[in-house]
Amino acid sequence: MLSPESTEIVRATLPAVGGAIGEITPLFYETMFADHPELERDLFNRGNQGSGAQRTALAGAIAAYATMLVEHPEQRPGAMLARISHKHASLGITADQYKIVHSYLFGAIVQVLGEAVTPEVAAGWDEVYWLMAGELIALEAKHYQEAGVEPGEVWQRMTVVERRPQSRDAVSFTLRPAAGGPAPAFRPGQYVSVAVRLADGARQIRQYSLSAAPGAEAWRITVKRVHGGTGPDGEVSGWLHEHVRAGDELTVSLPFGDLTLPEPDAAAGPEGEPPLLLASAGIGCTPMTGILDHLVRTGSTRRVTVVHGDRSPADHAHADELAALVAALPGGVLHRWYEEDAAGHGRAGLVDLTAVELPAGVQAYLCGPLPFMRAVRTELLRRAVPAQAVHYEVFGPDLWLAGR
Repeated sequence: MLSPESTEIVRATLPAVGGAIGEITPLFYETMFADHPELERDLFNRGNQGSGAQRTALAGAIAAYATMLVEHPEQRPGAMLARISHKHASLGITADQYKIVHSYLFGAIVQVLGEAVTPEVAAGWDEVYWLMAGELIALEAKHYQEAGVEPGEVWQRMTVVERRPQSRDAVSFTLRPAAGGPAPAFRPGQYVSVAVRLADGARQIRQYSLSAAPGAEAWRITVKRVHGGTGPDGEVSGWLHEHVRAGDELTVSLPFGDLTLPEPDAAAGPEGEPPLLLASAGIGCTPMTGILDHLVRTGSTRRVTVVHGDRSPADHAHADELAALVAALPGGVLHRWYEEDAAGHGRAGLVDLTAVELPAGVQAYLCGPLPFMRAVRTELLRRAVPAQAVHYEVFGPDLWLAGR
């Protein structure tokens, strides 16, 4: 909890800091990368830096956290902190790196706001930073402990044992530990980071959902090739598509992510488990495929409504597998929308939940482009699904809060 003195200072200066955060975050990254080029080259996503998405996400997270501290001190942005901490753990972030960020972030604040940053103002915002950092460090330590590794020691070599096309722009890679033995356990819906060394020597990292159920000897990830349109193409997805074949090795993190089903309540029995809505668009189908595979393998009888939207059937990764998994669930129902060539495959246009029956007590899981998830969440709230029953995954910078 923020101290009473700092609460008043932060409340009074929040408009000024919030109004200048668009200047502060670019300066923060520019100065930090100038002194530590290895961070931009080997840790941060260069594409997100170039587009400004990472800067917007950082601004949104800081503003959201500070606002909650002063306006709702009894609450914590748990979902936001959970998403960030899992992402950090998948990158191998350690507590000492927060000191580097602190130094450059506060240097940027002072440079932008100048004399307005009195010692009292600096102390108040310093408290905000370390409260947020402390919560994240604690969460990340817990993730590392649960994974059975020292902080940051998340990387391992995995051998590609199969490469298989899943749509015209997506391929799946089946991975086994290069050292032998079964792949580590994970929870359905989680993801791993993949680190690759590009032609210019940069080590770039991206996250990919595990698209099959846990319990097998191997993992499977599915990678959609990112076409940049007006911007650059995806560096890592393009490299994986062009260079990786069966027999190659990849550097892969342990699994992380919190878009997962809670452990079954043994006392409640199968009948007591809430119905599910799994809603995805584009490559957001991958965690849902893993969750569905798990439900089928464990003999689930719960009611599961699956909603998916895509550009066309040819772009829909795991389309046949998705249909087969839903058909194998006694309570499974599938709804599909395609913007192109929908005839015989699903409904035409964008996903529209207004005609989809939602059972009482439904728990919703969303993954896909941010506009899609916002639209689905809005419709769910309109239909009286509680906000705490709507769970979602954001890949790349978390622009959810920044866009509100």
